[in-house]
Amino acid sequence: MARPLLHSPKARKGAVALPRPHPRRTREEHAQEIAQDYVEIIADLIAATGEARVIDLARRLGVTHVTVARTIQRLQRDGFVTSLPYRSIFLTGTGRKLSKESRTRHEIVVDFLKSLGVPAAVAQSDAEGIEHHVSRETLKAFVKHLQPKKRRGKKRRAVNR
Repeated sequence: MARPLLHSPKARKGAVALPRPHPRRTREEHAQEIAQDYVEIIADLIAATGEARVIDLARRLGVTHVTVARTIQRLQRDGFVTSLPYRSIFLTGTGRKLSKESRTRHEIVVDFLKSLGVPAAVAQSDAEGIEHHVSRETLKAFVKHLQPKKRRGKKRRAVNR
């Protein structure tokens, strides 16, 4: 029998206590999710074309250039990007670190979903939402789940040689 999930700090013995939902926390998590998406896309654009422009971000995200410009201002304020008006957008060291962490989370979630038999295209799509909301503990469990499978794959390859 699964243990119930409760938000109350006075949860029954054996139940898993979850943090109490709070509107401010939800807004902060959403802002972090947007920052992660933007820095990932900026890193992809820079790698592919040498630059990231507002118009390119707007096209990739399916939003207006005004929305992108406002978000870029926030990302600048938070220290993730640098930009000048009508110029390319570049990641700061902090932005590159967040992009790398976000990419790693995405890859772990995709690999985990594929290990369950989810088709690759569906795993890629589903991971876009899951990667932002999965806890560190759950992400560690995904990695632990994937480790034996990777080792077995290496052993099989070595045997087949």
